[in-house]
Amino acid sequence: MSQEITIAGIGIAPEVLTAIVSRAVEEVEGIASVGVKDLATNLVSMFSTKSVPMGEDVEAEVVDDKLRLTVHLTVFFGYPFKPLAEAVRVAVANAIDAQVGVEVECVNICIDSLVFPKE
Repeated sequence: MSQEITIAGIGIAPEVLTAIVSRAVEEVEGIASVGVKDLATNLVSMFSTKSVPMGEDVEAEVVDDKLRLTVHLTVFFGYPFKPLAEAVRVAVANAIDAQVGVEVECVNICIDSLVFPKE
């Protein structure tokens, strides 16, 4: 996402949508991060209030005045993907509705990376 998203007469920077989605997703058990990051970036995220640039971790488009999102995730091994994806969809839709006030048409989930426990 490089261009501002315009919906319901509001221009929203892609970084703002990424921040809203990231905050919502961090509350879902089983999610390591939005996007694929190395261990150092994850540690900075956990111990800092500064946001780390996310790149194309959250994609957004407007379709018929509704927001269509694609969220790229790194998940922890051991959490079944289907229930995890549904929990993320609900969390993201609720967060966008509460913060932005626009309807979310869909939230597509891409599981791009898996974190395994140390053995």
